[in-house]
Amino acid sequence: MKSILTRKTQVLIYVLLLVICPIIALGQSATITGVVTDADGNTIPGATVVVQGTTNGTATDLDGKFVLNANENDVIQVSYIGYKTQQIKLGGESNIKVALELDAIGIEEVVAIGYGTVKKADVTSAVSTVKSEDFIKGAVKDAAQLVQGKVAGLTVSLPTGDPTQGAQIMLRGISSLNGGSAPLVLIDGIPGNLETIAPEDIESVDVLKDGSATAIYGTRGTNGVIIITTKSGANEMEPTVEYSGYVSLAQISKKLDFLNATELREKWNEGYTYTGANLQDYGSDTDWLDEITRDAVSHVHNLIFRGGSKNTNLTASLNYKNNQGIFMNSDNEKYTGRIDVNHSMFDNKLKANIGIIASEQKFWTGGDGYSFNTYVYRQSIIRNPTEPVLNDNGTWFERDVYFYDNPVGYIKESQGENRYRNMRFSGSLVYSPIADLDIKGLFARKGNSNIRGFYQTHDHVSTTKYGSDGYASRGTDDYVGNYTEISASYKKTIGDHRFSALAGYNYEDNVYEGFWVNNKYFPTDSYSYNNIGIGQGLPEGEAGIGSSKYSDKLIALFSRVTYSYADKYLLMASLRREGSSRFGENHKWGYFPGVSAGWRINEESFMNGVPWVDNLKLRAGFGVTGINAGNNYQSLSSLNYDSYFMYNGNWMRELIPARNANPDLRWEKKEEFNIGLDFDLYGGRIGGALDYYNRTTKDALWNYDVPVPPYLYGSIMANVGVIENKGFEALINVIPVQTQNFEWSANLTYSTNKNKLVSLSNDQFQTTNDFFYEGYTGEPIQIETHRLEIGEEIGNFYGLRSVDITDDGIWLIETPEGDIIPATESSTADRQVLGNGLPKHYMSWNNSFRYKNWELNMNLRGAFDYQILNFQRMFYENPTIGYNTLDSAYDKVYGKAVLSDVQRFVSYYVEDGDFIKLDNVTLSYNFNVKNSQIFKNLRVYASGMNLATITSYKGIDPEVNRIGLSPGNDDRDQYPTTRTYTFGVNVTF
Repeated sequence: MKSILTRKTQVLIYVLLLVICPIIALGQSATITGVVTDADGNTIPGATVVVQGTTNGTATDLDGKFVLNANENDVIQVSYIGYKTQQIKLGGESNIKVALELDAIGIEEVVAIGYGTVKKADVTSAVSTVKSEDFIKGAVKDAAQLVQGKVAGLTVSLPTGDPTQGAQIMLRGISSLNGGSAPLVLIDGIPGNLETIAPEDIESVDVLKDGSATAIYGTRGTNGVIIITTKSGANEMEPTVEYSGYVSLAQISKKLDFLNATELREKWNEGYTYTGANLQDYGSDTDWLDEITRDAVSHVHNLIFRGGSKNTNLTASLNYKNNQGIFMNSDNEKYTGRIDVNHSMFDNKLKANIGIIASEQKFWTGGDGYSFNTYVYRQSIIRNPTEPVLNDNGTWFERDVYFYDNPVGYIKESQGENRYRNMRFSGSLVYSPIADLDIKGLFARKGNSNIRGFYQTHDHVSTTKYGSDGYASRGTDDYVGNYTEISASYKKTIGDHRFSALAGYNYEDNVYEGFWVNNKYFPTDSYSYNNIGIGQGLPEGEAGIGSSKYSDKLIALFSRVTYSYADKYLLMASLRREGSSRFGENHKWGYFPGVSAGWRINEESFMNGVPWVDNLKLRAGFGVTGINAGNNYQSLSSLNYDSYFMYNGNWMRELIPARNANPDLRWEKKEEFNIGLDFDLYGGRIGGALDYYNRTTKDALWNYDVPVPPYLYGSIMANVGVIENKGFEALINVIPVQTQNFEWSANLTYSTNKNKLVSLSNDQFQTTNDFFYEGYTGEPIQIETHRLEIGEEIGNFYGLRSVDITDDGIWLIETPEGDIIPATESSTADRQVLGNGLPKHYMSWNNSFRYKNWELNMNLRGAFDYQILNFQRMFYENPTIGYNTLDSAYDKVYGKAVLSDVQRFVSYYVEDGDFIKLDNVTLSYNFNVKNSQIFKNLRVYASGMNLATITSYKGIDPEVNRIGLSPGNDDRDQYPTTRTYTFGVNVTF
């Protein structure tokens, strides 16, 4: 025991010394010469020759020869694209000859397809895989950001800088009106979310994109499936400890140009007069946004312990994340731990796995139940810059103006914390009674709970202006879920025939419950939200209380078969039968089939004379997937207690209908056809995939008005709508340059999508109109921003088309009939389509440059052909408002006059959103640790994220919200995006 403790102490000391001065021992070496050939004896120029486990290497010359310094007992690793890598132990030899064998260009690589894996060569659906070495580097928020710009058709965006918010994800467009766009996320085969596991603990991400691949997941497969595989140990694995950590600095990416105190005083001198906030000069010079923001410093640390003996291996990890936000107080602190143990018995016939993932997260809250109150951002930009932060007596400077509050006081007089605890336990057994047959049982229990508290003090504006005398709220939520899976898989090869079969059952139940309470009128701030009962809000009728509990179940039978003949003709078919507690009485079960086929053209005899084609596979597939039927209990009738009334001298609560029963409520059904081509050319120097898809969502859920009677309630949720999405995707991988010391590899992704709302009515349920409105501007404009119309695209902006301005600054509007009228004479009937908030095209270009031990990664990403409604300009590019304005509010509109009209939603504020971002740049250096007794790997890096944006958009960031039915709205209340700089280290002991 003493020696073990001593060894641990040594490792810890080396970790502490790592950042200051890594110590790398040097040993004696000899000169090794050799030649590299193919199986036919032809020399191979440009082959890589390295000492295994080090960065000491070289490349063969034009004659396939090399010279390398190495120790007598080193292992030499020789590799070249298109050939299998070989290892040669020197054993004192000084001259060697290496003959490389042709490789299958990665087609032996295993790809996760759900409930199992297949060789890449056998994949017949649209599946993309990203390995850890290709992940985005730097300060990523969650697993989705690791593959940002890496998967064609998968859009990953970060429209907020809030440290508690993750990335937005959408795959192949909007397929539902009510069901959301988030893909199903599986962590080692178990449903979870992108926050379940630390990004540093992920080995690979597989994305199932088309219906034939996702049909086996039934009612959760419509939006695609993301399969996350975590890092694990291996049998006979030498014990290792991996540390990765970084520190990052985040700054606001762009500040809007509002009037400062000097500029405002100039406007007064020019004769501008104001009301409300800018009524007078208060003598100060305050940058309100600067008062509530900061340079945010964050740090993340991750330790992974791995090792294995003949029958048992273990992986354990611990992750700590402390992320600051650019607004004062906003933060996100999280601990995540994971243990994964694999054990085999009875000559590997029985394999067991036990896994535990646990995490605890907490963050300050500036809002009641949520992380940061973005209303504070609005107050910081509209505030009169001549006002002071404090009065002379030290109190917050406030004024009695509608929706106008001191943002510094608003933050500092708000106290709150949300704390989440998550736990997932899983265990599985795999029994193989005979060769090629695996019987698996898996059980997982998931749980999370949160407790939250929020308090506004007596010095908060809610009291000083509105008389609350303190406001407090408290709440808690709890979730418990069970997941069970039983399956059997069999695979067999008979001559040129290779097939596999899978059959299984899974059961899932989820229970959610919660409780909340709030109160006002507290005698003191001393208790904050921790003694909520002493508030006097209840006698005043201003206290609130509530609780809830609901549950749902999913039960499914699933099967899949695959067949391959001579590795040329491929077939995969699957079927899932699934039942949900959310379905109506008449539709408790649904069927979800999927089928796909592939033809490996390069294996045909007529391709023998085309040596530059290494892999050419044509594939096609069709699948039916679903989205579960809305919220819980939507198929059942419901009564709610409403307002009080007096009856026989007693107060009674009225019991009223709240929901109609719909026994025909069922899943939304998406039918998708996909055709694709995979290719690898010139020994892997060029490769990629092309896909075309056509998906139709049928039975889309929508809420319909119905007559009362015969119905008890005035609306009902029903399956009626139809939505179409069509698109094309391309992924191209290339290695343009590969020399002895330098290599450049790159990949390009492109995707395009076009959607249409086909129908919203049938014989039973019809909409009043062939359109409906979505989105909202907020006051004082108070009008919808989008219109969805039958036969048109989802995401269309709908407002007044401005074409000019009068000499006295009033908007001139073009009506749908082509007439030009002043905006003061317009009505809602004069609105028309002004653009669309969903990009039609997405592109990314990822580059990796390696020079000796240095590596540079650059990622560019863009979205094109879409529009953004710039709320900041719409509300603040107007000198008539009673608040502070943008500098551009005083520019002449159309070169004619300064605007004097009221705030309006007009096309002048709908801008093109096209952008190209330099998304990520990472420079790293790998140390030569071949002779170190401590380090197996040592890498340091510097990274920048969201470094530069090329765009004509005038707002903060053109990457705004794109999910939901009102995409492209750049809301005025937001948490601005950030630019982040990171320094990190990766080391393996």
